[in-house]
Amino acid sequence: MRGITNVNFKNKRAIIRVDFNVPLDDSLKITDISRIKAALPTIDFVLEKGGAVILMSHLGRPSKRDAALSLAPVAKELSLLIKAPVQFFNDCVGLETLKKAKALQSGEIALLENLRFYQEEILGDTAFAQQLAELADIYINDAFGSSHRAHASTFTITRFFKNHYIFFLNTLHIF
Repeated sequence: MRGITNVNFKNKRAIIRVDFNVPLDDSLKITDISRIKAALPTIDFVLEKGGAVILMSHLGRPSKRDAALSLAPVAKELSLLIKAPVQFFNDCVGLETLKKAKALQSGEIALLENLRFYQEEILGDTAFAQQLAELADIYINDAFGSSHRAHASTFTITRFFKNHYIFFLNTLHIF
């Protein structure tokens, strides 16, 4: 994987694997936003270069769909931080998600629902990774804390992109 400083994002959709596995209290309020803030440089960079951003992450360790582990609160928090709307997709794969992703315009941001609502994510399933890859033109891994896992969104997905990249969180925060 390479850095993204010389990538042409104009009118392209970048799918970015981020680490939004943030702590939530009993009322589903985020108690620490540092992981969300850590992804902002990469998100901002892609947007400034004329791209659209599709974010994907996991939250917790659900074995099935669980409203308490939805990424919807993260979409709201991210929207407040960047002072722009963040579309929340109620799923991370499927025809409806694909249609919404293809409709994204430059400068727009979307956050997919929790990847781990699907066991295929943890298993590194090829078909699942391919569905994620179909959402975008460019893949960026900015989830340093999850990069060591051979999951669909961190490893298998790279098979479906000619070039895949790492950036700000992975390249600037390694010490």
